[in-house]
Amino acid sequence: MTFRPMRRMKQALSEAECVDILKKEPRGVLSVIGDDGYPYGMPLNQWYHADDGKIYFHGAKFGHKIDAMRACDKASFCVYDSGFRREGEWALNIKCVIVFGRIEWVTDFDQTVDISRRLCTKFTDDADYIEEEIRKSAKGTLCFALVPEHITGKLVNEA
Repeated sequence: MTFRPMRRMKQALSEAECVDILKKEPRGVLSVIGDDGYPYGMPLNQWYHADDGKIYFHGAKFGHKIDAMRACDKASFCVYDSGFRREGEWALNIKCVIVFGRIEWVTDFDQTVDISRRLCTKFTDDADYIEEEIRKSAKGTLCFALVPEHITGKLVNEA
C-alpha cells in the first residue's frame, strides 16, 4: 500500500517526534470500519511499546469495536499532545500523530496482564490498586495491538 504524502511538509514532525508523542500521551482515537461501512472512532488508552513499535490497547472481549476489527483489521489511530500558545497569539498549536496499520490480537494471558499493567501505570503509580484491578478484571480483558504500516505527524495551528 502506498500512503499519501503529507500535503504541508513544512509542518511535518520527525519520526522521533512522532514516537515521543506516542510514548507520552495516554490516549487517542482508534478508528475502524464499523457497521454498514460507517467509520467508528473511539477514544482509547494506549501504550506504545518501543521494543516492537506496536501500540497496545485493552478492553472488553465483545462489542461493536471488537466485531468491527474482526471484520476488517485495518485501523487508524490519532494522538495529539496538549499543545501550546505562542506569546500574544490565541491559536493553539498541537502536535498530532496519525498511525495507519493493522490489528493484531494478543492471545497470551501473561502478555495481556503485562500490557494491562503497563497501561495502568500511565495513569497511577499505586501498585496495590493496579494489582487489584488486574486480579478482578484480567480474565475478562482482551488486548490487541495496532501494528503500524505508516506513521505521520505534523504541527497543527488552529488559526
